[in-house]
Amino acid sequence: MEFLADYASFLAKTVTLVVAIVIVLVAIASMRGKGRRRSAGQLQVTKLNDFYKALRERLEQSLLDKDRLKALRKEQAKSLKKDKKQAEPKSRVYVLDFDGDIKASATESLRHEITALLTLATDKDEVVLRLESGGGMVHSYGLASSQLARIRQAGIPLTICIDKVAASGGYMMACIGDKIISAPFAILGSIGVVAQLPNVNRLLKKHDIDFEVLTAGEYKRTLTVFGENTEKGREKFQQDLDITHDLFKNFVANYRPQLAIDEVATGEVWLGVAALDKQLVDELKTSDEYIGERAKTAEVFHLHYVQRKSLQERMGMAAAGSVDRLLLGWWSRLTQQRFW
Repeated sequence: MEFLADYASFLAKTVTLVVAIVIVLVAIASMRGKGRRRSAGQLQVTKLNDFYKALRERLEQSLLDKDRLKALRKEQAKSLKKDKKQAEPKSRVYVLDFDGDIKASATESLRHEITALLTLATDKDEVVLRLESGGGMVHSYGLASSQLARIRQAGIPLTICIDKVAASGGYMMACIGDKIISAPFAILGSIGVVAQLPNVNRLLKKHDIDFEVLTAGEYKRTLTVFGENTEKGREKFQQDLDITHDLFKNFVANYRPQLAIDEVATGEVWLGVAALDKQLVDELKTSDEYIGERAKTAEVFHLHYVQRKSLQERMGMAAAGSVDRLLLGWWSRLTQQRFW
């Protein structure tokens, strides 16, 4: 028992020391960072043709004996030499990724990636966006969609690949593509607008707590969490939602005129197979399959703009990620739900 007490005391001191060191390091980094301009990020470029080639060669080395492998390499060298003499310059395919959260935070990297490729890409090339998003804030996804529109305006073919989900704001981005390719069980659609918030005004009144909401302008605040909501405010809020929905519908219809927009703009979602029947997508295929096919006839480059983050941001992201994983793990254990 005495040993456990000593060990607990030692452990507490160690943890305290580590926390103190971390706080000091963060404080030093913060002081050094003050007054400095935020460092620019970096564009990472990976040629996916080389990546696929390395995978194939590794498999060949594992499966073929030395004689067969030597003969294969000789044949490949001859073929490569012949192709270099005869072939015209290949077109390029630029692959981008967008993994969207509620604030469409990935837009910051996307805008730089698009700016970079527009300096070189021509109408003979192609941009492929691997898109995953369930939507989020209207203005955030409006900006993300506007970034993709730059590609269309430059006359460069844009293909959107969806493996899991492109709903609401995610589909708003997807519809800009010249071609939308979806995995068979990806979730698509949700062309609608939603807003929800609690109101605790009656609870506050029950405990004799007053909460005043003062505004200048009749509709400066239509619905509130703490104040008393009125029917007039609710009607105005609903009117604003309807206007936003109409703008959403018109935006989608402009880029995909083949849609029966009133039929699909109900807020519903469909799996890829059904979405194809609704003309929400043009083809059923995974992004891996499509990009692999393009790599046979074109040079394929993956672009990723990496934002340079401060020590505080990196530590904050690591802590947030740990909390997210912990909560998700416990939620999975508690619910034991299966999704498909």
